[in-house]
Amino acid sequence: MQLNHLNQNPGYPIHARLLTLASLSAIFLIAGCRQDMQNQPKMIPQRGSDFYADHRSARPQVVNTVARGQLQEDSYFYTGTVLGANGYREEKNELPFPVSMTVLRKGQERFNIYCTPCHSRVGNGLGEIVQRGYKPAGNLNDQVRRAQPLSHYFYVMTHGYGAMPDYSAQLTPEERWSVAAYIRALQLSQNATTADVPSGAKVESLKNIVAAKGYPEGSDLPWPMPLPTAIQAYPPDKSQGTPGMAPAYPLDPKVFIPHQAMPAGAGKTSSKPSPAPVAPGAGN
Repeated sequence: MQLNHLNQNPGYPIHARLLTLASLSAIFLIAGCRQDMQNQPKMIPQRGSDFYADHRSARPQVVNTVARGQLQEDSYFYTGTVLGANGYREEKNELPFPVSMTVLRKGQERFNIYCTPCHSRVGNGLGEIVQRGYKPAGNLNDQVRRAQPLSHYFYVMTHGYGAMPDYSAQLTPEERWSVAAYIRALQLSQNATTADVPSGAKVESLKNIVAAKGYPEGSDLPWPMPLPTAIQAYPPDKSQGTPGMAPAYPLDPKVFIPHQAMPAGAGKTSSKPSPAPVAPGAGN
């Protein structure tokens, strides 16, 4: 009503009108502006506090309590090791839960996503980035890897090994166990014999499967690593840290590439000593 009165009174000074409007706006603003949401009684991390005697807003964890989701009661499930009779942690050749086709399919899916770039889909260590010069990956189908306990693969995925980083951020513990189970199945598929076939089961030749699926000729043969990229890394440099601290290769390593013909003269020996390798200089 007061605003209408101001508008209808042309003799009312303009500055008086503006002052009245400003006063009314200030009244409404003051009445509606409160700091309850801005000044909340909360503790901001790493800030001091006058409420506690030690002036720290971050409080120590209550004794004998565990945060939700961090109980990890099954130590073997989360670490892949058990306490042995000698007091040291040991790996075991078993899964912490029953194996099913669902577990193997999940392991295959995660293996194809995270492991095949280095180990390839058949686990022979000749993945795509290895063929392009990366440090050769472990052959999961050789005698050494097949003899390792099942939890060894879980442990390596959790902590990494050599040039391989850990995948604990990408894979949950259950997924890491699924991948380990699939690696066992993959090892069996790459090293199976006719004695492993159940009685009455039909075994199809891989060559016939390749032809029936329309895959390129030779897809059933072993995958050789191209010679130009069959390289070895330099010995580890302590200043580089991990993964530079991987186990060092010999000074003049002999690279053995399975299923590949040796170059001419490779089998000959020479009495002339091999020259010492030249360490890369600064900037190389």
